[in-house]
Amino acid sequence: MKASYVAIALCTVVVVMLATAEVSMAAVTCSPVQLSSCASAISSNTPPSSLCCTKLREQKPCLCQYLNNPNLKKFVNTPNARKVARTCGTPFPRCS
Repeated sequence: MKASYVAIALCTVVVVMLATAEVSMAAVTCSPVQLSSCASAISSNTPPSSLCCTKLREQKPCLCQYLNNPNLKKFVNTPNARKVARTCGTPFPRCS
């Protein structure tokens, strides 16, 4: 009987964690302006700031959308942008 309470509690924790993860993923608003803190690192050879890396990680679900936009692609799909993504630990996406 004690084991069943532990199993129920464990299942509850897992469900709450999954629900929280789903909400945080849904809360991403795609806005390339959010990456403005990365502009100097992308346009020059300076290392990205911690704010840049944070924003890049937040906008990661949006990167393919930016790469598919002809107006943004020329800024996002550059060697320096790839270097910034690598430095921030955010793999550059492979988009279709």
